[in-house]
Amino acid sequence: MQTPSVLWGAVLGFLAVALGAFGAHGLEEVLAEGERAEWWATAVQYHLAHALALLMTGLVAEHTGRGHGRGAMRCFLLGTAIFSGTLYAMALGGPRWLGAITPLGGTLLLAGWVLLGLATRPRS
Repeated sequence: MQTPSVLWGAVLGFLAVALGAFGAHGLEEVLAEGERAEWWATAVQYHLAHALALLMTGLVAEHTGRGHGRGAMRCFLLGTAIFSGTLYAMALGGPRWLGAITPLGGTLLLAGWVLLGLATRPRS
C-alpha cells in the first residue's frame, strides 16, 4: 500500500531535481549574483533532503502504523513549501522580507523530524 508520504516524497523529489537543473541551466543570469545563487542552492538542498524525509516517513508509517507519521508528513510538506519557497522567491527577486518567514518553514521541518522520531520509538 502506497502512503501519501511516499507519493508526496516522489513529487517533491522530482520538483527538487527539476528546480536544481533549472537554476543551474535556465537561470544562470538571474542567479549570477552570489547571494541569490546561494539562496537557490540552499532551497534546492533542503527541498531534496525533505523529499527523501517524506519517503522515509511513508516507509516508517507503513512499518509501524504510528499516527505521528501523518503529522511528520504535514510538517515536512508545509515546512518545505515555506522554507524553500521563500528562498526560491527571494532568489528570483522577491522581496527580502520573505526571509523573515523562512524560519517558520525551518521550525516545521524540525517538528517533522521530531514526529518522525516519535513514530519510530518502540511501543511500551
